[in-house]
Amino acid sequence: MNIVLIGYRGTGKSTVATLLASDLRMPQICLDEEIVKRAGKRIPEIVAAHGWEYFRDLESAVAADYGNKDGWVIDAGGGVILRDENVQNLRRNGTLVWLTAPPSVLIERIKDDTERPALKDGKTFLEEVEEVLEERLPLYRSAAHASIDVSTSTPEEVSSRIQDILREYAG
Repeated sequence: MNIVLIGYRGTGKSTVATLLASDLRMPQICLDEEIVKRAGKRIPEIVAAHGWEYFRDLESAVAADYGNKDGWVIDAGGGVILRDENVQNLRRNGTLVWLTAPPSVLIERIKDDTERPALKDGKTFLEEVEEVLEERLPLYRSAAHASIDVSTSTPEEVSSRIQDILREYAG
């Protein structure tokens, strides 16, 4: 069984995935890092050269590959839930845990991130985050087996809570 972390950027998926993988002695993969590795370009370069749809195609291929694996901690990109096929592939052999936080927390965490191109043209950063979150919330909600608000928790606390959730599912 895989553990798949989903949620908007800035929720701590990568940090929590690293802790979980270490605690549970499981291999870990960041789907965005795998996309960059396969494409040989950073995400802003991929999007600038080929557009978001091409990036989403790469993301779907990686999600399908890792959805077929077993025993991994998977840090899924924030937009992986935009395609139902990705959710189906990741749920096939995984428990999806949605890490959540309010827009104000996310903005504070990601305001200096230069590795992500804009998702919405002509919007302020706050407007973009609020609009994208509004669009994605129902998708995260329907994809997730469980959710955790990470806004006031340390990554260690989130990792521990995920382990509790996994024990509840197993028991």
